[in-house]
Amino acid sequence: MRSFFGDYMKIGDIELKNNIIIAPLAGYTNIAFRKICKEMGAALVYTEMISAKGLLFENDKTWELTNTCETEHPVSVQLFGGTVEDITKAVQMLDKRDDIDIIDINMGCPVRKVLKSGSGSALLEDPKKAYEIVKAATSNTKKPITVKMRAGVDHNSINCKEVARMLEEAGAKMIVIHGRTRSDMYRGSVNLDYIKMVKEAVSIPVVGNGDIRSIDDAKKMIEYTGCDGVMIGRGAIGNPWLVRDLVGYFTKQTIKDAPSRKEKIDMLKYQFDEMLKIKSEKNAVLEMRTIANYYVKGFKNAKELKIKLVNLKTKEEFYDLIRYMKEE
Repeated sequence: MRSFFGDYMKIGDIELKNNIIIAPLAGYTNIAFRKICKEMGAALVYTEMISAKGLLFENDKTWELTNTCETEHPVSVQLFGGTVEDITKAVQMLDKRDDIDIIDINMGCPVRKVLKSGSGSALLEDPKKAYEIVKAATSNTKKPITVKMRAGVDHNSINCKEVARMLEEAGAKMIVIHGRTRSDMYRGSVNLDYIKMVKEAVSIPVVGNGDIRSIDDAKKMIEYTGCDGVMIGRGAIGNPWLVRDLVGYFTKQTIKDAPSRKEKIDMLKYQFDEMLKIKSEKNAVLEMRTIANYYVKGFKNAKELKIKLVNLKTKEEFYDLIRYMKEE
């Protein structure tokens, strides 16, 4: 096993303070969530996945997804796009932004809507195009270009090792490999062999992604694959203390106690407060109704709370429910 303690990654000229990274998650990794993860010690955070074509069409909602805040640097903006032209133009636009540190290209998303545009994991079917997209991106920005990918289209066409080598040659500064195939979607367990294959194939940093929900999960991934960092996704939703614990363990700090019910309720309120700063009341309430389900998981009255959450429509109702939870 390589030394994971105090041996931190550099992505181009950007040196991370540890090796714990937050994954891009559509509908979740907005500024509010990223801010919390940064406060918990995460070294790098990603925006939600952003359409390159949406940026080119000057779509306001798409551009809003690129917004960042002062406390979250370094931050990576993740793009998806199916043509060299779209990615090139989007990268050129983002290159002018001083509040963006890294640009990531998605080659892993298995969702049909993304695949139809030739984006996401569809690019694994055409390694030459994947190479050309990354080559064009690196030629049009001074910011580091990274790639997040899957192992292949299915288990009969695992080509992550070959694609990773091509992406490194094209100028990618880091590869994140999710240890599933496109056909797996989010089912089953992550396959660590795929992450190990990529780590052994390239000399740039490789980050493992998939099924990290505890320190033991991260240790197992690192020890088996030799990866340079781990990316946390759904495991941190409603549980940002996972980030704190991983950072604490891998930076040799004392691991704190699990959060109390009060701490979970306070964090839920904090995230909702932050959401209201960046979204309309309607959208903040709608999105936090889903996120709150993760926070109350394990509460004795979780079933009752989840029923109440479904019917919330205003911030006043949301705050009323939080006060009710505190009184329980």
